[in-house]
Amino acid sequence: MLTPIGDDNSDRRITPYINYLLIAINFIVFVVLQRSGSNLSFTYAFSTIPAEIITGQDIVTAGERIVDEFTGQEYLVPGLQPTPVPVYLTLLTGVFMHGGWGHLLGNMLYLYIFGDNLENTMGHGRYLAFYLICGLLASLSHVATVFMLPNMALIPSLGASGAISGVLGGNLILFPTRKIRALFFVFIVTVPTLLALGLWILMQVVAGLGMLGGESDGVAYGAHIGGFIAGLLLVKVFDKGPAEDYSRSAFRIQRRR
Repeated sequence: MLTPIGDDNSDRRITPYINYLLIAINFIVFVVLQRSGSNLSFTYAFSTIPAEIITGQDIVTAGERIVDEFTGQEYLVPGLQPTPVPVYLTLLTGVFMHGGWGHLLGNMLYLYIFGDNLENTMGHGRYLAFYLICGLLASLSHVATVFMLPNMALIPSLGASGAISGVLGGNLILFPTRKIRALFFVFIVTVPTLLALGLWILMQVVAGLGMLGGESDGVAYGAHIGGFIAGLLLVKVFDKGPAEDYSRSAFRIQRRR
């Protein structure tokens, strides 16, 4: 499996402030609000619950006692909590939460590598809009899978993966030949974006088909695929040509004077 660890940023014209801000927000939400994953009440209140989106109604369920089969220790897992905002807003709030440190760090690595490329060509405002819209459409794509998998209707969905999938789709369209440094087992190799992300989306499709066949590993592949398709379709709408670093432009103008 190829795991991207970096890319060629020699064409960067602007500092990707929005991408850095998005990464910071994800860390702050996880560490401060989710308390590194231990604040399940907050997590269950602001995650996307497909049944709530479909019905438009907030759903509250009772907690459940779980017994660890290895230690015999009993845990109380809280049920779905009251959502203090309209349930449709959870389509976006869920995009900024994560299920654990591995989930968070993996997502932020991909966002760090690929997000700045789009911000560089779209500009700050257009990139932020693109990211949020891809996240929203990814959440809706996950909800849509519930019609085929109704047993998942009350399972909370969270994570930036869907929005980041949109970023990956955008990179595949705009920068298919950009060189990506990737970890391949214990080796570091250089491959084009087309190969790295092409393999990634192929794995999502295969795993998604497995989920439809009843083999679920808890990953919202519908959100990944939906976000990726959104990125493919929307990137040209938001890409208006290379973004200009206005501070540098002003400096050049002053020099010419």
